[in-house]
Amino acid sequence: MTSFALGRRTLMAAAAAALTFGSPVMAEQALDKLHFLIPGGAGGGWDGTARGTGEALTKSGLVGTASYENMSGGGGGKAIGYLIENAESLEDTLMVNSTPIVIRSLTGVFPHNFRDLTLVAGTIGDYAALVVAKDSPINNMEEFLAAYREDPRGTAVGGGSVPGGMDHLVAAMVMQSAGEDPTALKYIPYDAGGKAMAALLSGEIKALSTGFSEAIALAEAGEVKILGVTADERVPAYDAAATMKEQGLDTTFVNWRGFFGAPGLSEDKVAAYQDVLAKMYDTPEWEDVRARNGWVNIHNSGDEFKAFLEGQEKVIGDLMKQLGFL
Repeated sequence: MTSFALGRRTLMAAAAAALTFGSPVMAEQALDKLHFLIPGGAGGGWDGTARGTGEALTKSGLVGTASYENMSGGGGGKAIGYLIENAESLEDTLMVNSTPIVIRSLTGVFPHNFRDLTLVAGTIGDYAALVVAKDSPINNMEEFLAAYREDPRGTAVGGGSVPGGMDHLVAAMVMQSAGEDPTALKYIPYDAGGKAMAALLSGEIKALSTGFSEAIALAEAGEVKILGVTADERVPAYDAAATMKEQGLDTTFVNWRGFFGAPGLSEDKVAAYQDVLAKMYDTPEWEDVRARNGWVNIHNSGDEFKAFLEGQEKVIGDLMKQLGFL
């Protein structure tokens, strides 16, 4: 059994917390402007999360204007380093991140971890998915595993994160649940979703491990077929996608995403960010974005966010040891 859903008790508590904000908020502007720092390229999960959050905040009137900056490099390390080195001038900046900030500090890919930043809030969860190009002869996980067993080296899986990163980890979990050696899978990393998608279409990789929200967008554009999603049951945003579980692979996974500020961010600014993100959940604009992407509301701020991340370190560290990545 390979099951990782952020710790069920934590997920349930966090999801419940997201539902406790009472009646719908009036669109009262709380912040003039907000700049999103995105640690990867266009078309990835971080990019979609930042732009979707900015869309909901500005359309609801909670934020005046939102701007976006993609800063790839170092498995997310370049953006983290930039946030730390330029902290004094980045009061209006929030960096999006997710499970990889924990994974990459565990593996030593970069020297920093979440404790070096200002923890603002966790906001969503996104399931993972395995997809193939629309013209691939493979239509489900059984056919993918048959192709892999016939030609393991010729059945490479790509992802928008570094080796040992989240996309690799999810693919390895799936292979382990299928009875295969998770460390034998040929994994090829790309800089976020756009370049990984190009590799899939060119045939450089046979399948792509990615976030479910990205997979939905690609499937609706007619570019991919979704082989399986790591949810417990089919997700209404794209219920044509079968779960891994219903295909006999006991793999569940939810990738949290959230926001961080520069170290030393003022208490007033942190409180303003946390307030505006909390109010966002009660707006129809947010529900439109959330439902469209198939995200799960997972909201935790401040000390709750810190406790959540510390729990993630333990759970993910144990899982990575089990899979041979640590």
